[in-house]
Amino acid sequence: MKCSCFDQSRPHPRARVGFHAERQDTSAPGWRHLLELIDEAAADGREEFRPLTELSSEERRQVVTLPPSIARLTAVRHLVLYGSHLVRIPPEIGSMGSLEEFTPYTSYRLHWFPYEISRCRKLTRSTVSTRALFSNCKTRPPFPHLQPSPDSVADLDPGNLDPRRRGATAIHCCSVCDRRIEQHGLHQVWISLRVATDVLPLLVSACSSACVAALPGGARGYIPTPHKGGRVDQPASDWD
Repeated sequence: MKCSCFDQSRPHPRARVGFHAERQDTSAPGWRHLLELIDEAAADGREEFRPLTELSSEERRQVVTLPPSIARLTAVRHLVLYGSHLVRIPPEIGSMGSLEEFTPYTSYRLHWFPYEISRCRKLTRSTVSTRALFSNCKTRPPFPHLQPSPDSVADLDPGNLDPRRRGATAIHCCSVCDRRIEQHGLHQVWISLRVATDVLPLLVSACSSACVAALPGGARGYIPTPHKGGRVDQPASDWD
């Protein structure tokens, strides 16, 4: 499914971009079918998981994220999400410790990934539609501007967030140290890192400024430090 968030064919470093606002309808048949497929894959310990091939075209359109239960897919070595309608990947992907290959190719609405994917230490191969990514080296679209970083979430419900503002509908644990967000703060930043074959824009949801400070430097040719997004200066496009 094509996406109109920004032109994926021409450089546009000053474009206006934002997060997709869709929430997952957990009553949809496609979502319920996906949950069943994950249960089956976790039970039989399969090493390759291609859930979308088991869904009808209508069911695939109903799935805009993956469920947290993907954390149970600890035997999966190759995750294939070819041609999905996904707009976000949950941080639980970081629990897929056997993951070696990730293929979300032609998922044109998938513009960023959670920092937790960097926990997949065995991940060495990826096939991503890079022109759909924020800050990709071809067209350099900007990053969505992130909200201020509160040191307390007393006035925020981490289990019911506005995805248009936070990128997700729920954030429970720190991307860096795994502490509970509910007991600390919410410091969101962007960082671009090489993950397997590709440099990916990663959204970090940290519990403190100390965890943000512990992040590595950005990939060569990208913004070198964690940042809040918006129209920040980026290296020139490869097409310039």
